Amino acid sequence: MRNMIKKSPWISIFNASSCNGCDLEVLALLTPKYDIERFGCVWKSSPRNADILIVTGPTNGQTKNRLKKIYSQMAPAKKVIALGTCGITGCVFRDYYNTRQKVDEVVPVDIYVPGCPPRPEAIINAVVKLLKKL
Repeated sequence: MRNMIKKSPWISIFNASSCNGCDLEVLALLTPKYDIERFGCVWKSSPRNADILIVTGPTNGQTKNRLKKIYSQMAPAKKVIALGTCGITGCVFRDYYNTRQKVDEVVPVDIYVPGCPPRPEAIINAVVKLLKKL
């Protein structure tokens, strides 16, 4: 099973209350200009089937519990990427009434990708580094 994950990891995205800037940059990876599939990555709509979970934004009261539940339902060889400054530090949402925690305080994070929003090249670099860890 480990070789299958190395060859074609399944990736899913979870928006934990971000402004959607990071989500747009992630969706740019599907375009022919960036084409993340050349590295063997396959996008899955359900995080339960994914090997890599990309989390954007800080968690709030509702998304914190959902993120924990989704993380617990993923396959054992799971990896998490915290995407964007909001997911890493809370950034502009840090002092809002509904912001609870950063992503790494809810689930273990393997790679951080800073930026507001991070460039698609930085996201590709993080995925390639994560593939080497697998």
